[in-house]
Amino acid sequence: MEQADQGAVRPDSIPEVGEDAVTSVTVSPSIPTLTEEEQEELRGELLKVEDEILTLSQVLAAKEKQVADIKRKLGITPLNELKQNISKSWQEVTTSTAYKKTSEGLSVAGQKATAAFTSMGSAISRKFEDVRNTPTFKSFEEKVETLKVKMSPTASQGDFGDVLTSTATSDPSVPVEKQPEATPIATQEEQPH
Repeated sequence: MEQADQGAVRPDSIPEVGEDAVTSVTVSPSIPTLTEEEQEELRGELLKVEDEILTLSQVLAAKEKQVADIKRKLGITPLNELKQNISKSWQEVTTSTAYKKTSEGLSVAGQKATAAFTSMGSAISRKFEDVRNTPTFKSFEEKVETLKVKMSPTASQGDFGDVLTSTATSDPSVPVEKQPEATPIATQEEQPH
């Protein structure tokens, strides 16, 4: 593995862009050998390009400062810029074909879901109505109504036990016997000696 690494360029051996790169340029055996004159010409061109890069960086920094000053004078804050960028991005999204197709698809899905829920609600309502019309439900409803009438204070002056007992027999004409009230049993401490 060590032999394979010898031919490869390692990241820590790559020179940085800048003045150090000019002095560290070495001729690789795989590149055709250049004459001394060609090497000098390339080094001069490299210095010229790097100088142009530096000049352009300085010009860019000056232009960015000028833009910041103009924006400050116009009252454009970074927050306003962010709002404008978000608004512009949202507008681009909403006018995109993908958004329109998705929006239309969701609209159709919503309409279908609404129709399905409406249909399901109608079916459930019909089923409840069918159940309510069955003899079993009507019998249950009558018993609940009877219990309600017997439990109302104006319909009966008896106690709750009387109402339950009479409801259990389901024949209101049958009189219900009252049970004698239980008397408390005295404990040993309360009994006279």
